[in-house]
Amino acid sequence: MITYHPLLDELRDQLPDLRVLTEPEETEPFRKDETEFVPYGRPLAVTFPTSTAEVSAIVRRCAEHRVPVVTRGGGSGLSGGANAVDGCIVVVMTGMDRIIEIDAANLVAVTQAGVITADLEHAVEAQGLLYPPDPASHELSCIGGNIAENAGGLRCVKYGVTRDWVLGLEVVLADGEVIRTGGRVVKDVMGYDLTRLMVGSEGTLGIITEATLKLRPKPAPKTTLLAFFPTVAHAGDAVSRITAAGVTPVTLEMLDRHIIDAVESALHLGLDPAAGAMLMIESDAGGAVAEQELDTAAAACETAGATSLDRATDPDEADAMREARRKAHWSLQQLGQARTEDVSVPRSRVSELIEAIEDISERHQMEIGVFGHAGDGNFHPAYVTGHDDPRAEERTEAVRTEVYAAVLALGGTITGEHGTGLTKNKFMEQQLGPRAVAAMRAIKDALDPDGILNPGKVLPD
Repeated sequence: MITYHPLLDELRDQLPDLRVLTEPEETEPFRKDETEFVPYGRPLAVTFPTSTAEVSAIVRRCAEHRVPVVTRGGGSGLSGGANAVDGCIVVVMTGMDRIIEIDAANLVAVTQAGVITADLEHAVEAQGLLYPPDPASHELSCIGGNIAENAGGLRCVKYGVTRDWVLGLEVVLADGEVIRTGGRVVKDVMGYDLTRLMVGSEGTLGIITEATLKLRPKPAPKTTLLAFFPTVAHAGDAVSRITAAGVTPVTLEMLDRHIIDAVESALHLGLDPAAGAMLMIESDAGGAVAEQELDTAAAACETAGATSLDRATDPDEADAMREARRKAHWSLQQLGQARTEDVSVPRSRVSELIEAIEDISERHQMEIGVFGHAGDGNFHPAYVTGHDDPRAEERTEAVRTEVYAAVLALGGTITGEHGTGLTKNKFMEQQLGPRAVAAMRAIKDALDPDGILNPGKVLPD
C-alpha cells in the first residue's frame, strides 16, 4: 500500500489551506458508504475542498499523476458508489455547503454540491417555496450526491426524481477543466443535454460542484393517512385502486410486516403489530381537494380489505407517521446486517414482484423486508442476516441475484434511485444489452480517457 506520493506535497504546496488526511485512523470513516458486503480500498488521502477552484486543482494534479479520484458527500449511498479504491484521493464535498442564491422570481435555487438536502428544503420553504426531491436520507445526503445518483424520495410519485428538478450544473472534468451545463431557463435544447448526462453518472464523468435547481411554490401542508392490511397483496390491490380512481398522492409508500416490526421495535410509534402491510398516503392539494383525495384513497383501501385506517389529526402525528418510513433502513440495521436493494417494476406488476420476493425468501430461508414507493412501482427489498452469520454475504448474493432476475422478467429495472455503483454494474449488460453498454463506455472513454474518475463504478469491468 502506497503511504507517500509526490502528489501530496504538490497539493500542500499549491493549496496550503486544503484539509488533507493521510493517517489510516483519520481516513477510515471515508472509505465506504452504507452498503454491506461491498469491497472498498485504502485511499492515499482524503481531501476537503471548499471551492470549485480547489476541486479543479486536486483533479488536475491527480490527472497528471494518473491517481484515481473518488468523490463523496454525506456517505449515505446504498450501492458502493462512493467506496474508495486503493491509492485514490477521496474528495469529500461537505465543505462546499453554501446556498448561493434563492431566486423566488424565477423559481430557481443555486447551491454548492455539499449542501445538505434538508438544509436546502428548509431555506426555500422559509421563502414560501418547495424543492420536491425528498430522499429518506435528506438530513444527511448532499445535493451533489443526490444528483450523482439521481435520487428519488417520498414525494416522487407526484413530483418525480432529482433529474426532473436540475436545470444546470457546474462540473469539473477529468483533466481539471470546469464546464457549465444548462442554465436558469426551463426550455433549452442547445446541443447535447450534458446536464442530464451528468445526472446519475456517479462521479465517473465529472465532479459536480454547483447546481441550478428548479423550485415550485410551496404547496399546502400535507394531510396523512395510514392504512393497515392483512397482507402485502391487499395493500398492492389498494394501490391499484387508488391509481385507477385518478388520485395522485404526493406520497404513496408501503411497508411490509418485516419493516413494520423492525420500525416498531426501534421507535415504538404504535404501529399495528398484527398488520401484514401498511400504506402511508399523503395529499398536499390542500383544503377540500386534499380531503376528497384522502376520502377516495380511504375508500379504495377499505374495498381492498384494509383492517384499519388512521388519519393524522395534527402535524406532529403526521411527522411520526412519516418517521416510520424514513427510518426503515436504519431500523433494519438494528436487527443485523441489512442490505437494502432498489428495484422498480411497472405499477401493474407490483403484486407479481411481491409474490416472487416472498417465494425467494421462503426458499432461501432469509427474511426479506419490502418497503418503498408503491405509487410508482419502486421498492426496496431488504435482506437481513445475523451479525454472526458466517455465510451472510454468500446468502445475500444468491438472494439478490434471484430478485434481480425476477425484476427483469417483469419488465423492470434493478436500480430505480440508488445508483449502479459497485453493486449493480455486473448486471448492466443483462438489463441493457451489450451495445448500450458499449455506447456508455465510449462516453466514459471520451470524457475520462485515463479512467481516473471513480474507477470500477457504474460500468462493468
